[in-house]
Amino acid sequence: MRSGVNGAARLWLRGWLAAWFACVLFQMPAMGTSAGSVDPDAPLTFGILPIGGPAESLDAWRPMLDDLHKALGRPIRAISVTTYEGIAQAISEQRVDIAFLSGRLALDAVTRQNMQVIGRLTRGDGSRGYYAVLLTATDSRIRTVDQLLARPGKWRFARGEALSVSGYLVPETQLFAARGLDSDTFFASVHIDNHQNNALAVANGEVDVATNNSADLERFRQHFPDQYARLRVLWKSSLIPHAVIVIRNDLPPALREQVAAFITGYGKGKDGAREEANLKLIHDISGFAPAGNAELVPFADIEYALEKRRAESAQWVSDGARDARFRKIRIDHDALIARLRDK
Repeated sequence: MRSGVNGAARLWLRGWLAAWFACVLFQMPAMGTSAGSVDPDAPLTFGILPIGGPAESLDAWRPMLDDLHKALGRPIRAISVTTYEGIAQAISEQRVDIAFLSGRLALDAVTRQNMQVIGRLTRGDGSRGYYAVLLTATDSRIRTVDQLLARPGKWRFARGEALSVSGYLVPETQLFAARGLDSDTFFASVHIDNHQNNALAVANGEVDVATNNSADLERFRQHFPDQYARLRVLWKSSLIPHAVIVIRNDLPPALREQVAAFITGYGKGKDGAREEANLKLIHDISGFAPAGNAELVPFADIEYALEKRRAESAQWVSDGARDARFRKIRIDHDALIARLRDK
């Protein structure tokens, strides 16, 4: 147990230093011009949703981004931060030109920040996605979901940030909201952290149940085998589509096409063996397939389900006001789906 805690502390320190460095980058004057520049010598900034920790993610992506630099003939800066809100803020401030994002963050980037999907992650096993899970300890008194839900106010819960698909949105939608529950009020306490630390909290007896996902659990098993052996999956979601690559629409069209061709062709050309090795550093992925904004429809459906849950639990002055709210939620959702599917 002690070795796991020490390991977590070391990873946390690396992540903190990376986050500090990323913040410094955010505050530095741009080297060239900002996002959307036509200056061929201006750097492009690649934002990375952390898988594991920020420092680990930066190290994993660096070989591929070095190749992107050579292909484009212009500098590539990489940033990775410790929180979903951090990368969302960087995108909203137009400090990011290209980004690797989970579906919920990508949905915001496409609908609010003038970006578009150009590729989706692929895995060597051919899987189309991953699964959100709830974890308990192997010796926990909680053996089934029914036992978990039978005792409101009893258990200690750890989850991801509100923008985390597997850490919050999918479990909240499929498990809690589907039963008319709100996880933030159901449990005795709620702790918010990343997947790794939440899994450690369950293994070390600090919480009773936590969200996670099948992909991060693979990485957790490699880094913390003793702690992993103390975990049990209590619940598993339906399939969640893999993360995507998005790019700013105000970059020159030729540049966007060049970036998309590089990303979706990486690992498939004459230097494929070396590039495949670089890809495996990024959470053991096999590459990126061409994709468009329609890839985000499942995440729009998740938001729709949560909006309906919020409306159902709200207090209304009249049935008419409630019905009007439900109509607006449905109309807005239908419009969003049409927009995502519009080529």
